[in-house]
Amino acid sequence: MLTPREQLIFALDVPDKATALSCVHELRDHVGLFKVGLELFLAEGQGLLQELAEIVGGHRIFLDLKLYDIPATVLGAFHTIVHGLALFTVPSDLGPTGLKKIVESSGGAKILAVTVLTSITADDLLALGFEVQFAQDPTSLVVRKAKMAQAAGCHGVVCSGREVKAVKEACGRNFLAVCPGIRPAWSEVPGDDQKRIVTPFEAISNGADYIVVGRPIRQAHVQVAAARQVVEEIAMAQPT
Repeated sequence: MLTPREQLIFALDVPDKATALSCVHELRDHVGLFKVGLELFLAEGQGLLQELAEIVGGHRIFLDLKLYDIPATVLGAFHTIVHGLALFTVPSDLGPTGLKKIVESSGGAKILAVTVLTSITADDLLALGFEVQFAQDPTSLVVRKAKMAQAAGCHGVVCSGREVKAVKEACGRNFLAVCPGIRPAWSEVPGDDQKRIVTPFEAISNGADYIVVGRPIRQAHVQVAAARQVVEEIAMAQPT
C-alpha cells in the first residue's frame, strides 16, 4: 500500500529547468512523484529527464506528454525517452488498437490512458460531437474509456476525482487511477482553468491511487507547508 506521501504527485508545470530543479530540491522529501508535462519538456527536452532521474530516480518521474498520433509515431517518440520512468500518458482517443500496440511495445513502462481532461465541460463535449448522455454525465464516458483502456492492456487511467469511484467499480482496485484537478479547500488559484475539481480528501476517499497537485503547492507562500497539508489530507482519507 502506498504511503500518503507516495500518493502525492507534484506537477512541475513551470517554464524552465532552473525553476523545476528548485521545486524538486525543495519538495523531494515531501512528495512521491514529479510530473513533467508538455511545457517543461518542450522547453528543456530529454536532458532534463536525465538530470531529474539522477536526482530523485526515474521511478519518481511521471511523464505526462499525452502523445497523440499514429502508434508508430508515438512509439518512435516513446523509445527516445529515458527508460525506467514511473508513469507515461497517452490519450484514450488513440483507440483500442493504438493503445494495445503502444502497451505491447512499451518495454514494461506503466501506460496511463487519459480519459476526459478535467478542464472539459458539458458544452465542450457536445461541441466535440459526443452524445447528450455523455455530456450530461461525463462519468459514463470516462468509465467507457477506462474499460476500453483496460482491455487494451493499459495499467490505468487519468481521470477526475469525481469519476474515480466509478472507474474502480468498473475496472477493479488494481487498475491505477491518477487524478488531476485537485484543489484543497484552502487553496486559491486565480484564473483557474480546472472545472471538474475535488479536494485531496475526496479524491483519495473515492479510490484514487495518486493525486496530481500543482498550483496550490507551487503558488503557496511556503511550498513545503502546503505539500504537508495535502499529505495530511491524504492520510485522513486512507482506510484505517
